[in-house]
Amino acid sequence: MFDIGFSELMLIGLVALIVIGPERLPKVARTVGHVLGRVQRYVADVKSDIRREIQLDELKKLQTEMQDSARQFETTLREEVSEVKSSLDQSTADARASIAELEAQLAEARAVAGQAAAPPSAAAEPEGGAGPQLELGLERDRGPGKSG
Repeated sequence: MFDIGFSELMLIGLVALIVIGPERLPKVARTVGHVLGRVQRYVADVKSDIRREIQLDELKKLQTEMQDSARQFETTLREEVSEVKSSLDQSTADARASIAELEAQLAEARAVAGQAAAPPSAAAEPEGGAGPQLELGLERDRGPGKSG
C-alpha cells in the first residue's frame, strides 16, 4: 500500500513526538493503528468486491456464450429432426402407395382367379345333390304342413 522504509518511519515518529508530545503519543499511535487497520480491511473488501465483479462479468460472458451455443445446437437439432421427419413422411407415403398398388394387384389377381375357378364349380353343381332338387321343385309337391 504505502512504500515507507525504516528511516522514513523513524522520521515520522520523531516529528510526531515533537508535535504531539510524549504524553499523548501512545494514544495517537493506537488510534492511528486502528485507523490504518480499518483502512486496510476496507481496501481488502474493495479488492475482493472488484474480484467478485470481475468473476461475475466473466461468468456472465461464459453464460452468454453457453446460451448462444445451446441455441445454435437447438437450431441445428431442430433442422435435423425436421429433415428426418420429412424423409420419414416421404418414406411412409411411398410405402402406402406401394401397399395400395399391391392391394389393387391382389384384388385383380383374386378377381381373375375367381372367374377362372367359377366355371368348374358351376359345372360341378348340377351333378351334386342340392342344386338339382331345387330346380326340380320337389319342395312344392309336399304341400303345407307335410313333413318328411
